[in-house]
Amino acid sequence: MSAQRPNPVQWIWYALGGGLPRRLSPWVLADTTGRTWIVRHLLRAVVQLSPLLTVCLLAVPVPLAYRLSAAVGGLFLGLMFSIAFMTETIEHRAAKAGYPPGTAARVRAERAERDRVERRSPYRRNGAGSFD
Repeated sequence: MSAQRPNPVQWIWYALGGGLPRRLSPWVLADTTGRTWIVRHLLRAVVQLSPLLTVCLLAVPVPLAYRLSAAVGGLFLGLMFSIAFMTETIEHRAAKAGYPPGTAARVRAERAERDRVERRSPYRRNGAGSFD
């Protein structure tokens, strides 16, 4: 059976920094340690920035070019800030889900080591059936 996933409202709450029910803890760990964890982190950052970007684009009474440049600049700065604190944020999410501090980094390191060993294995290097 696959891990239970949050519903859309729960995911938005989670993306904005809220906690999820304990039954979703395995999903949180998978979300923070999977191969696409960086992309997922950046997507959550865009969701966090979207209300401010929306206000900037729709409510500020200046020409559209100014609003667009402010929104793009704000998005760029927000993503840079998010990248600067990415590992800390990920660890905090995993800790909120009930995992000890450092769990997400450890799981990612273990996966990287498994991938490295697999890439260097004779089976991968020489193809199936060739173990010289």
